[in-house]
Amino acid sequence: MVTADDFGASLAVNEAVERAHRDGFLTAASLMVTGTVAADAVARAGTMPSLGVGLHLVLVEGRPALPPSDVPMLVDETGAFCRDMARLGLAIFANPSARRQLYAEIEAQFTLFAATGLPLDHVNAHKHFHVHPTIASAILAIGPRYGMKAMRAPVERGRGGALVRLWATLLQRRLRRAGMLVPDQIVGLAWSGAFDRDRMRRALTSLSPGLTEIYTHPAAEDVYPGSARGYRYRDELAALVDRDLGTLARHGSELGNFTAFMQ
Repeated sequence: MVTADDFGASLAVNEAVERAHRDGFLTAASLMVTGTVAADAVARAGTMPSLGVGLHLVLVEGRPALPPSDVPMLVDETGAFCRDMARLGLAIFANPSARRQLYAEIEAQFTLFAATGLPLDHVNAHKHFHVHPTIASAILAIGPRYGMKAMRAPVERGRGGALVRLWATLLQRRLRRAGMLVPDQIVGLAWSGAFDRDRMRRALTSLSPGLTEIYTHPAAEDVYPGSARGYRYRDELAALVDRDLGTLARHGSELGNFTAFMQ
């Protein structure tokens, strides 16, 4: 699987996702249902039935689906989600009121996705916040009612700190026990914002056995409202539409979205 995050965040991202799927080898994209141009993303996805669209839950660095007054422990004074993941993570773990607000917000985002009419290909969370055990519990409690059958576990071999790897591995095992389709490994975490042609070639020529998710952040511009500083989004798009890399991706490997690998 070759996936793109942040679908719906910006027209620059939406344009890149469409081009990378139509002209390249992108197979799936994760939709921010509260993104500023989510409606545009949904409209584009409706013309690309082979693009697997999943829910990219936003619980940090974004705005909630619910009114901020309904989730006061999750947001700051501007009504946006708190940016301090450690503090927010502690709050939802230790405070029952914060957990209730978390569950309500996650349900609201699943509801918004369902309203798009798009089949739910997979689920993950912005900044991989779903590795937090409380957030994972909420998603597993809510998601299956909306058709969730697949989820990302950000396990990248030899990459990331020991604690992150441990949490990601525990999440992978937990999801499989729950009957979810979960890739064996992910490639691209260490190269976020810099997954260029050379790195894509290296990734495609050194795939480990099993189901791999190649994870990218393409956009038509390197700077857009909400973009990450220093990310080379256009280089990631260039890698996804490179014809030689597309041929390489299809040679000896099976490409598809999450749903394709459930069958």
